[in-house]
Amino acid sequence: MEATRTGVRPAEWWERLAARLIEGVAFGVFYYILFIALWVSFRTVGAPELSAGRLAGAVAWFTAGLAYTAYEWEALCGAGRTFGKAIMKIQVTPDDLPRRALLKRALLYPGPVMLLGIPLVNLLAGIFLFAVGMLILIDRPAQRGPHDRLAGTRVVKDLR
Repeated sequence: MEATRTGVRPAEWWERLAARLIEGVAFGVFYYILFIALWVSFRTVGAPELSAGRLAGAVAWFTAGLAYTAYEWEALCGAGRTFGKAIMKIQVTPDDLPRRALLKRALLYPGPVMLLGIPLVNLLAGIFLFAVGMLILIDRPAQRGPHDRLAGTRVVKDLR
């Protein structure tokens, strides 16, 4: 992988994917715990089984997606990387971006995870998330996705 104009090396696509998968496992566990708690709660108050499952799923996806988005925003504002990126030894640069720019980045990706519990909309959100990942692959040599371009960031190898 060649270095960019600034001398830093962009993170490889597989490093970014691995970081997202690591975080996805953690937030997946959070989602399922939340879903079960909500499903039991909705059943307890007398919601029909079908609607209790759908409502619990939609609320759990929205809450877990919101938590993931908020976590990513705070982690990038503080350390410039999430725990998945830290494990993969990559980081988001530059370090001095305003919080608003990083919020835009987090809302564009992984923000759409909040919509995965809504029937039909979940299909569009899933396609969008997949497309963002694919755009990172075809953007050579910088490997920046739409969320990176919107915020003015890039994900690079962490040389610390």
